[in-house]
Amino acid sequence: MGAGPPELTREQAAELGLLLAPERVFTGRFDRVAYAADASFYRLVPRAVVQPRTVAEVASLFDFSRRHRVPLTFRAAGTSLSGQAVGDGLLVELSRHWQGLAVEAGGERVRVEPGVVGGHVNRVLAARARRIGPDPASIDACRMGGILANNASGMCCGVVENAYHTLESLTCVLPSGAVVDTGADDAAERLATAAPELAAGLVALRRELLADADLAARIRAKYRSKNTTGYSLNALLDHEAPHRILEHLLVGSEGTLAFIAAATVRLHRRPVVPPTTIVAAFDALDAVETALDALAAAATGKGDPLTRAERVRAAA
Repeated sequence: MGAGPPELTREQAAELGLLLAPERVFTGRFDRVAYAADASFYRLVPRAVVQPRTVAEVASLFDFSRRHRVPLTFRAAGTSLSGQAVGDGLLVELSRHWQGLAVEAGGERVRVEPGVVGGHVNRVLAARARRIGPDPASIDACRMGGILANNASGMCCGVVENAYHTLESLTCVLPSGAVVDTGADDAAERLATAAPELAAGLVALRRELLADADLAARIRAKYRSKNTTGYSLNALLDHEAPHRILEHLLVGSEGTLAFIAAATVRLHRRPVVPPTTIVAAFDALDAVETALDALAAAATGKGDPLTRAERVRAAA
């Protein structure tokens, strides 16, 4: 038989108990196996499951990770289909805490923490006839941390209303332990002070990318359509200030660059009328395109636009 998954030493487990609290550090076999899977088919047993409550505690976990060379994996709801929410290091579980939610600017924005369920945010906003942009199929289970970390979109929001394009600002904890609020008036100066190499490096990367016209054009073209593969390199083209580049690079980074402690996102109007479904049969693709063009034109300027169209073969 194999040696089994790696485990923390007693000293490491005791240290985690001091950094957080013993009741929020789980090292037992049962607890670890319970978090070894998400909605994907991957299975990785963590060495411990931890539940931080504050940014200071998250910063201490980054320090622990660096000193003991134990990786961190952040997990909100665990609805990932690609294994982003499992790992064999420390699994940082966020669903029990991090429930902050505040509507701002008269209902034009909402400030959320990563443990809030996306569907709950929309229910809170319903009284103001507003909603968040992303509409993933798992919205009543997934949480805002995953929506941001995976650059969630959905069947209706397309690219314009995805997590990347509706983000206004965020508060993050860098692996160094530095806390950056990109919505602060002096965010650029704070980032330059807290992480000078990072700030300068982002500016240098942007300059290098702009100097390569072909590569810049290729990146712009890639991100005009739905693209959640890899880092959001379009952030280097869309934004000049390093703190703005950073915040948008974090969207879609799957928790590999920093911890998103809170985010402010721009809201959208809820549909005026309930969604309507039209099922039609066509003999040729040209007829489908003609019908869609006509529907889109008819909806323009008359309330809710055409937001979704699916093509299904008759044999299916």
